[in-house]
Amino acid sequence: MKRLIIILAAAVLASIHVTAQTTMTNLTEQQQALVAIAAHEAKGDLQALRSEVNKGLDAGLTVSQIKEALSQLYAYTGFPRSLNALGVLQQVVEQRKEAGLPTAEGRDADPLPADYDALKQGTAVQTQLVGGQPFTYAFSPQTDYYLKAHLFGDIFARNNLTFAEREIVTVSAISALPGCDPQLKAHVSGARNMGVGDAQLRQLPAVLRQRVGEAEAVRLEQALAAVFGEPCQTVSPVDFDVWPRGEKNPYGAYFNGQSYLAPMGPVTNVTFEPRCRNNWHVHHGQVQVLICVAGRGWYQEWGKPAVEMKPGTVIAIPAEAKHWHGAARDSWFQHLTYHTDVHEGASNEWLEPVTDEWYDQLQ
Repeated sequence: MKRLIIILAAAVLASIHVTAQTTMTNLTEQQQALVAIAAHEAKGDLQALRSEVNKGLDAGLTVSQIKEALSQLYAYTGFPRSLNALGVLQQVVEQRKEAGLPTAEGRDADPLPADYDALKQGTAVQTQLVGGQPFTYAFSPQTDYYLKAHLFGDIFARNNLTFAEREIVTVSAISALPGCDPQLKAHVSGARNMGVGDAQLRQLPAVLRQRVGEAEAVRLEQALAAVFGEPCQTVSPVDFDVWPRGEKNPYGAYFNGQSYLAPMGPVTNVTFEPRCRNNWHVHHGQVQVLICVAGRGWYQEWGKPAVEMKPGTVIAIPAEAKHWHGAARDSWFQHLTYHTDVHEGASNEWLEPVTDEWYDQLQ
């Protein structure tokens, strides 16, 4: 009888989630906040996390919901990141209370019955997540037990987050973890089975791009394309936590595509979106030095073959040499630049654009 009750409960939950999937087509403001919070927790960016926790509380998330999300993530990102993030949440709550800012505590999860069987319920939840076929990790029975009884039994049983919200949190966090593509694809599929609508999933990369980073957004776009069976142009991102993107380039009129400048003392970091390149130009009375630090791009002098630039490539451009440089079609591109051997009256002369016909000859 107990097993029958558990199976019926799982069926009811599944029907609720299916209904949610067909009626909920947009991410709410609170769900968008969970996306950013989870991804910054996974990255370990505590400063950005602090900002997003405040935004989430302003948007109507409760302390209980954020605490639950960060606690769940220890199973995906490890205790150190989870504990650091919970410490940030605690500080933010204290600061908001001192400042008199509205901070809803929210309700805690309901207590589980005394005879609750975490292994049985966790097995049912995991089966729903993977699409209805029971899964057993026979190679490591102890890990299989932890997944079923603890993650999907104990943690997922806490009802201050829905299954759909838990999968939004998980997908967002794994998007911020390089090298976890198989798990990301699996949880994209799992999110669909737990009540996250396809329209909501398709909105996640835009939230990541706006509030977390380009690399995280691209990772998830590629996973979504794989799960949905859609073509996806592979674009190599760069990590703006290593080399900052900076602000939009004030010299954008001389560029085809979007570029950014980040002054860094004696040098400037220039970031090019895929296919972005500057016009042909000449540096009069000075030598320009380019040092590729991330991504892939091109440098070309007039009358010479284009030179591929990868991290570590250094090019000293002679004064008076007509040239251009920019990103490859399938990659972001960052280079440091500075001028040396500068003579009095040194200047830059901007010339004609590098046409698509010219650029598209490059491989």
